[in-house]
Amino acid sequence: MKIDFFYHNLGEQEREAVYNALESPFLTTGSTVLEFEKKFSQYIGSKHTIAVMSCTAALHLSLQALGIGKGDEVITTPMTFAASSLAIVHTGATPVWVDVEANTGNIDVKLIEAAITKKTKAILPVHLYGQMCDMRTIRDIANQFGLFIIEDAAHALESSRDGIRIGELSDAACFSFYATKSITCGEGGAVSTNSQSLASKIHMLRSHGINKDANMRHDKVFEHWDLIDFGWKYNMNNIQASILIPQIDKIDHIHKKRKEIYGQYMERLVNIPELKFPQILPESISAYHLLTIWVAPNKRDKLLRDLQKKGIGVAVNYRSINILSKFQNFFSKGRGSFPISEKIGDSTISLPFHTHLTQEEINHIISMLKELLIK
Repeated sequence: MKIDFFYHNLGEQEREAVYNALESPFLTTGSTVLEFEKKFSQYIGSKHTIAVMSCTAALHLSLQALGIGKGDEVITTPMTFAASSLAIVHTGATPVWVDVEANTGNIDVKLIEAAITKKTKAILPVHLYGQMCDMRTIRDIANQFGLFIIEDAAHALESSRDGIRIGELSDAACFSFYATKSITCGEGGAVSTNSQSLASKIHMLRSHGINKDANMRHDKVFEHWDLIDFGWKYNMNNIQASILIPQIDKIDHIHKKRKEIYGQYMERLVNIPELKFPQILPESISAYHLLTIWVAPNKRDKLLRDLQKKGIGVAVNYRSINILSKFQNFFSKGRGSFPISEKIGDSTISLPFHTHLTQEEINHIISMLKELLIK
């Protein structure tokens, strides 16, 4: 039995939307992108959304628009995909990692204050696996020291904690529409913010730093555009936006289905003594982005390969990024620097998790895990 690690929820609505987008001669950033931005803001509850090419682009633009650059420091976590820190590096600033909570894998808020220096300009929390970080405490620390907050919400579209939603306590929240996300256009991202000035700055920077989008130059009476800042080619196009728009109305349904499948898994997984799991905190609503198990580090890689041989799609989300070669060489924070993050990174396996999974497939995955762990 072959079981995919992930399968999207795209269907006839999305096919029709793409077809309609292709009927227009205007395929780049235009009215369809604007429609998506408006609809996404309504769902998230933010005043402004700027659609871009990836969550990495969203993070990078947010940092740059907030004036973060060479000589500055941004506090973040090593238990994440490399992009969270790469966005900081590409501004010229330095990521300052602090270790994570053993029960969630999220940034340990008790360690943040000790990492703050005169160079610190922002905190970049990552909501790992769909469990939201302690944003109330992070906001309090940011207020105390005059820091910005940029949320990496790539895993956390539907998340909340203590009644706080993504973006509610931060300067900017960054989202991913990558192929494995609950809504997707293959590659894509967005920034949501309640700041008009920040939104305007990001909007300009996503299109080279030019003061007029292509649709404005195409649809309006001709006026010369100007280059206001050194920006990037990060704008989303109408085809990508057309795929996303129909999915927004499905977010809550998809989330409910993923929660059900998570429950079906956990009913069986909790009975396997060799496994541990990241905790979903009782005051939280998880996005249920990944279904992750933690196994003994000396068994992890063999179990990964054995599951693959059985036709079961798996992934590692993630190895602690401080041990990755370039980061290790550049920042001299190798193995032993962040013991909890490293332990999670050495132990973690993500199992197949999508709305098309059947009970038979889940049962098969559980059976294979039991069989392989006994060996």
